[in-house]
Amino acid sequence: MGAEQEVECVEDKRPIPPDDDELAAIDIVSPSEEVEKAKERRLLWKLDAVILPMTVLLYLSANLDRGNIGNARLQGLQKELLDNKDERYSVVLLSFYITYMLGSIPGTLLSKAIPPNYAIGSGCLIWYSFRAVAASAMAGVRSYAGIIVCRLFIGLGESIFGQAVVLHYSLWYKKDEIATRLALFIGAGVLAGAFGGLIAFGVSHIQSSIETWRILFLIEGIPSIVLGICVILFLPGRPDRSWLLTEEQKALQFRRLRSQNLDEGDDGIDWNGVKRAFTDWKAYVVTFIYSCMQLTLSSLSGFFPTIIKSLGYTNTQAQLFTVPPYAVAFGIMALLNSASDRVRIRGLFIMGAFTINAVGWLILLTVVHNLHVRYFACFCIVTGGYCTIPLIQSWVANNTGSQSQRAVQLGFLNSLANWAALTSPFIFPSKDNPRWPLGFGMNLAFSFAAILTAAFMTVWYRMENQRRDRNEGGPPLSGSKVEQAKLHDLAPGFRYTP
Repeated sequence: MGAEQEVECVEDKRPIPPDDDELAAIDIVSPSEEVEKAKERRLLWKLDAVILPMTVLLYLSANLDRGNIGNARLQGLQKELLDNKDERYSVVLLSFYITYMLGSIPGTLLSKAIPPNYAIGSGCLIWYSFRAVAASAMAGVRSYAGIIVCRLFIGLGESIFGQAVVLHYSLWYKKDEIATRLALFIGAGVLAGAFGGLIAFGVSHIQSSIETWRILFLIEGIPSIVLGICVILFLPGRPDRSWLLTEEQKALQFRRLRSQNLDEGDDGIDWNGVKRAFTDWKAYVVTFIYSCMQLTLSSLSGFFPTIIKSLGYTNTQAQLFTVPPYAVAFGIMALLNSASDRVRIRGLFIMGAFTINAVGWLILLTVVHNLHVRYFACFCIVTGGYCTIPLIQSWVANNTGSQSQRAVQLGFLNSLANWAALTSPFIFPSKDNPRWPLGFGMNLAFSFAAILTAAFMTVWYRMENQRRDRNEGGPPLSGSKVEQAKLHDLAPGFRYTP
């Protein structure tokens, strides 16, 4: 914690208040608080109407491509291409995470190096084209090696935009707005689980000379290219130069961010911010919490239909019964993250979500013959697993001072945190069906570890905020200038979201 204590050496520790010109501009543009709030509501509606649909559809498509492997397994993929060997299926799952992890930090930094709309749009067009080709090519592969190559491309494609979208949201939304929007973004992944089950159920009834799992890959892979083109054409970039906003709305957006002591930062990569991201111990602790979620998410992606089938359903029925848990998880996630935004708290909600997750894995581990209780546990693991994603992403976005620091630490969530996901392909062997003590037990242990770690970070953030209040003579004034571009989260006036 020595780095944080360096701030105490700054002689003037109070944040710099707005100068006279800025105050005058605010007074001229905002003649009354009520008018300002009405304009802000209209601005938010405008942002949501343009930014959310495109990013949500991108994540929906991404998770359809990622998760269809689990449904394809039940439709004959493992038998026809993998000689019915569990270890081969595990390697196919693993291959996705190799390129996904390697590309995450460079992909997120790309949105800082160039305007984010170009980075996300170009990345989506280029890599989503590869992903669409790869996912579609999986319908035509005839070898074990071929399907591995396809999965590598799919992982590379998703790495380029996943956390970059979170960074993009942080440029447009205030701290107490971002979790609600991220819940909709990540909720697309939850809906993908539901839609994927419905699509797989429908495809399983197709009578064709082509194997149904090949048809599944074709249906879910092709739309990605169209989405990439739409992102390039219509996704707005930075607020200060966006085609979306009028000059008055740009000024209002600036005041919105300044009201929470947010610094817009500069274009390009600030390598001092990159260095701060890599040397900040908090980044690795929060990344560990995210890795606990990644174990659940990767377990669901590769094995959830198989877990549902173990309750006594046929292959076709299992795909259909994966839908209700995802639908329930979507509703709970929206409510939980909206509440987190309202009270400006992340840690306690993260602990609550992991508790739901732990209850589900505990039931699956200890209850074998009561199928109704086990199916209830499936609702818990999906709900708890997915609810934590936007909460942790918001935590990182809120608690990083500069955009370059934020880009790297968001990249950590996909690169460093996915080490846990690398184990999931090997912890659900068919011989352990339906108990799977290793898979259920590891997920339970990681959920408990996440609860304890989140509790520690919540306490630390609160204590650090109190220390800064004492050293700086009180909380920062609303609208104060905070030198986050230079000092990042160490800047006087910066406060963490607990």
